[in-house]
Amino acid sequence: MSTGRAQILDRIRKGLGRKAGDPTNPALDRIQAHQKNLIPKRAQLSQDQRIDLFIKEAERVNATTSRISRFDTVPSAVADYLRRHNLPAVVKIAPADDLRALPWQAGSAITVSDGRGEASDAVSVALAFAGVAETGTLVMASSPESPTTLNFLPLDHVVVVRAADIAGDYETVWEQLRARAAKAGTDVMPRAVNFITGPSRTADIEQTLLLGAHGPQRLHIVIVDEPPA
Repeated sequence: MSTGRAQILDRIRKGLGRKAGDPTNPALDRIQAHQKNLIPKRAQLSQDQRIDLFIKEAERVNATTSRISRFDTVPSAVADYLRRHNLPAVVKIAPADDLRALPWQAGSAITVSDGRGEASDAVSVALAFAGVAETGTLVMASSPESPTTLNFLPLDHVVVVRAADIAGDYETVWEQLRARAAKAGTDVMPRAVNFITGPSRTADIEQTLLLGAHGPQRLHIVIVDEPPA
């Protein structure tokens, strides 16, 4: 190694508080410790307050919401949304067991298929991993049961989130994602974690807000009060 390079690396080590040959890496240790950042006071709320704030913030950024008491009435809530927007009763759902088991035909007469989102899909229905109250944001964790394409390709995106999964802040959601990975016996996080705040939008052209520019033009959130089984 050249003398100049050695001097540069030596200065970097000293700046990081390390010595030559030291196997520890304080910077990496700090990252892996997942220390909490400052949590905004507005996110430190009771569950009822979190849900109210989540709805307020989601609707402020052009999402619509509905609230139901039981998970098995999700098809009816989706059917109401389709009728309100004069949309065909055809949806693509995420291939999750909870969604597949719902009484789509009996409760709503909706034609349902499941799988990855395609450009030809008009309406998708997905399950959120969590919600974030402080910004009205949905957290979508990719998996075989939660294809990322459902979040972006259809023009209408319907997302189901359980009230119990609405957290106050982002830090709590990241802790929950890590806990889920640990429970599954792996430290591998989802390949993609998408944070969705309202429908797709841009104001690049003459500062005029346009919805649906890079994804769904409408986002509807169905909040289910019934706790997980």
